[in-house]
Amino acid sequence: MKRYDMIIVGAGPAGLSAAVEAAKHGMCVAVFDENAKPGGQLFKQIHKFFGSKEHQAKVRGFRIGEALLKQANELGVEVLLNAVVTGIYADKEVIVRHNDTVRHVKGDTILVATGASENMIAFPGWTLPGVMGAGAAQTMINLHGVLPGKRVLMVGSGNVGLVVSYQLMQCGCELVGIVDVAKKIGGYGVHAAKIARCGVPFYMGHTIVRAEGTDHVTGVVIGEVDEAYQCISGTEKQLDVDTVCIAVGLSPMSQLLDMAGCQMQTVSAKGGTVPVCNADGETSVEGLYVAGDVSGIEEASSAMIEGRIAAISAARKLGYLGEAPASEEISKLQASLEALRQGMFAPGNRGKIIEQTEEGIRISNSLLTKGYLEEQEIERFPGFHTQKGIHPVIECTQNIPCNPCQDVCPRHCIMVGDNITALPVVDENSACSGCGLCVASCSGQAIFLVNDSYDQTHASVTIPYEFLPLPAVGTIGVALDRSGNPVCEAEVLSVKANPAFDKTNLLTMKVPKEMSQKARFFAVKSSEQKG
Repeated sequence: MKRYDMIIVGAGPAGLSAAVEAAKHGMCVAVFDENAKPGGQLFKQIHKFFGSKEHQAKVRGFRIGEALLKQANELGVEVLLNAVVTGIYADKEVIVRHNDTVRHVKGDTILVATGASENMIAFPGWTLPGVMGAGAAQTMINLHGVLPGKRVLMVGSGNVGLVVSYQLMQCGCELVGIVDVAKKIGGYGVHAAKIARCGVPFYMGHTIVRAEGTDHVTGVVIGEVDEAYQCISGTEKQLDVDTVCIAVGLSPMSQLLDMAGCQMQTVSAKGGTVPVCNADGETSVEGLYVAGDVSGIEEASSAMIEGRIAAISAARKLGYLGEAPASEEISKLQASLEALRQGMFAPGNRGKIIEQTEEGIRISNSLLTKGYLEEQEIERFPGFHTQKGIHPVIECTQNIPCNPCQDVCPRHCIMVGDNITALPVVDENSACSGCGLCVASCSGQAIFLVNDSYDQTHASVTIPYEFLPLPAVGTIGVALDRSGNPVCEAEVLSVKANPAFDKTNLLTMKVPKEMSQKARFFAVKSSEQKG
């Protein structure tokens, strides 16, 4: 029976990060994953991460996955795919079914990083082909290049629902709307805003009544809900869709830990039943660790840090790392993890009604219910700025742990400060060069460059643009406002791509001067508009 210093169950962000960290300290590491490809959710995540430089902010998820796999291979980590761990038994014996064989292995320490599974909701027609989890749709488009459908309704306005909705539009699907029984959008406002300015409606306080069709989805009926979340008669609305994506939360996949005899607890704020563990991720079973969503639903950035903490703790336990250096490194990582757990969306704030930012600014109710800021609201936030010549306008209005805009600006025009959740501030004394690095680096696509002095009658507005095909210079189209409504004619002045932008193109359009603070997206004219 082969023995390892550390056996890791799950080759996602937490598992791979732990494997790399453990191998760096000389540990013999094996990773078992039931999937055909490693990386877990990372290779589906084509969006840029939030956080700071140490959290790999503004780096796309799949690039992080590529880097972790490369490191694991170089360090000699054994990664076995199509390997289902069916049980963890006494003395840390692990049973693995690999293809048609069963292996018995032992680990001096074990890390369970099995992640989470998608929640589903039942409604008439929910078993029809065309109804699927948002994660399944994300797998289809980003891993296999297959469209789940043409006209899609998303159920759920948390970050998963918002991120996948945007990615569905990027690959050519028409997003008919986002439905949620909650009265307010659950995910980051910047995620909602980039969807709203494409003209997608949010149906908050609504539920899906039924999916229609015989052998596949041909439409849905939604309706407004009362305080008991029951559909109010007479509010039903029919939508023409062929796909319904469900994004109503995740549940930790903690069954292995229960089987292994870990003390378990059900915590709604963590997504369900999770193991009791200490700050290092060690459970009530000595030497058995957890990291990532299996210990509580959070972002991938948090999962990667948790994986590293568990690996360092295991290295200390087995004598590969001294007490002092291990404790110092764990303290640094825990501080980094704590930084990600601050702000409006901190785990401790789940379920709370937040009415003001940390700076005491009233939060936009329109953003929370419609997905966009009203024009008159943006002026009360510190990212709004007007001056002669080109300058950034930052429409980041919630306390999210993220600061790459501060780091990339070569002239220090943008300030976040030491508090990573603080709202970005534009420094009036620093002259913007118009390089566009802030626009490209913003993970929420919430920064725009405005030049009200383009000429006597026109302004230029530079926006982040991640759709194909790219419009050619000189294309006459339509500028859309924050709500997705057309406000004026717009001409494409330039479309810039740069390796430093990492696939976020900078589209600069010319609009009438009075539209510079309204125009936030560019759309090619439809055949009706051209006529």
